[in-house]
Amino acid sequence: MDLPFKKFTFKTINMKNTISTIVLLLTIGMFVTSCTVTKKITITESKPYTPVSKELFDTIVKMDGIVFEAANKGDLEKLKTLFAEDLEFFHDTGGLDNYTKTMENFQRIFTNYGYTRRVLVEGSIEVYPIKDYGAIQTGLHKFCRLENGELINCGTYKFTHIWKNTSTGWKITRVISYGH
Repeated sequence: MDLPFKKFTFKTINMKNTISTIVLLLTIGMFVTSCTVTKKITITESKPYTPVSKELFDTIVKMDGIVFEAANKGDLEKLKTLFAEDLEFFHDTGGLDNYTKTMENFQRIFTNYGYTRRVLVEGSIEVYPIKDYGAIQTGLHKFCRLENGELINCGTYKFTHIWKNTSTGWKITRVISYGH
């Protein structure tokens, strides 16, 4: 029986054509990999923050003050009214906690570390509206020990709060605490 093609043997390989083909493929491969697309990126200085809504900014700054006045006084009952019951609290080193666990953590801090104080870094707060929901608040704050009337051992950290404007007032629904 005759086959319509030649039987393959190493004798049928034309080494000259094979080497030419390999060289051509390597050349094309090197050309393709060397032709990378570069995009020029221009970094410009960011503009100073200006609130979208002065009224919203003032409201959230006021609410921030109420939350941390309660925290600095160890007023757990007041704090419970300022956080939503579906709270998600994300901490870069502590993980994710819900409302119940967050309130337990506040109580533990008040019991064991009552001398801790939160101090807002002046000028660091930015507030952005969330349509039909509330606001995003970002900023920097320091947590310090209060010893003999002086704040010591301060650490500065970043935070993001998501505020919801509810029928019973503003409540924090999400906290992201990071940079620890």
